[in-house]
Order: sequence, then structure tokens, then C-alpha cells
Amino acid sequence: MTTSTFNAEAQAAVAAVPRHIVAAWAEHDADAFARAFTEDATMILPGVLCRGRDKIRGYMGQAFQGQLKGTRVTGTPVDARLIAPGVAVLTTEGGVLEPGAEDVSPARAIRASWILVERDGEWLLAAYQNSPRGES
Repeated sequence: MTTSTFNAEAQAAVAAVPRHIVAAWAEHDADAFARAFTEDATMILPGVLCRGRDKIRGYMGQAFQGQLKGTRVTGTPVDARLIAPGVAVLTTEGGVLEPGAEDVSPARAIRASWILVERDGEWLLAAYQNSPRGES
């Protein structure tokens, strides 16, 4: 793995993607959420597989009106690595905040893997997957 060309500017741009997702979620804006992904991205959540930006947008739009209504999300980068020119792996910890909650409940705590690619100077999600955080 190469990290020497993963300069501070690129690291900051990669770390900004989770902040974009958090902001889009806070607004329950499925369009803004989906814009963080490439056209052919994959999003895997427990029990969910979405392939493509349009499917991600559709799923999140329905979820924001249904099971995720009133929720917020949090995610903090814990590791970021450049694995090839223009390709980064980001690991975050966070979870879904229930309406009115200030802390993530253990049942909603997650770890996530983000595969990001640089396209036209912008870092976008090519693949996202999360799993329950558990104990370790």
C-alpha cells in the first residue's frame, strides 16, 4: 500500500465525504446523499444491497420517509489510506441516532468501510458497507 502520495489535501477531501453524508442525512435529502456516490456505486447495509446511484437515492428516499424518519447519523473517520492513485479506503465508527437522542445506542452503533475514488478532482464513494460495531 502506498500512502506517501496521500497528501493532507486529499486526506481532508476523503474525510469530508462522511461529513457530507451526515449533513444530507440530517436534512433527509436523498438526492444530496446519493451525490456522494459514483453512478455505479454499491451500498451495503444490514439486509440491504443497492447498486447504482439511482437505487441508492430511491432506497434512502423511502427510508427517510419510513424507518429512518427523524433519525440522524454520525460517523467519525478512524483510518484513511490511499491504496492506489485516486483510490482510498476509509474506516469510520458511528451509528444512527434515534429521534431526540444525543448518543448512539449500542444496537445502532456501526463500523463502516468506504471505498472512494477520485473523479475530476472530487472524491466519491464507489462502495460503502457497514456492520454492527459489537464489542471490539
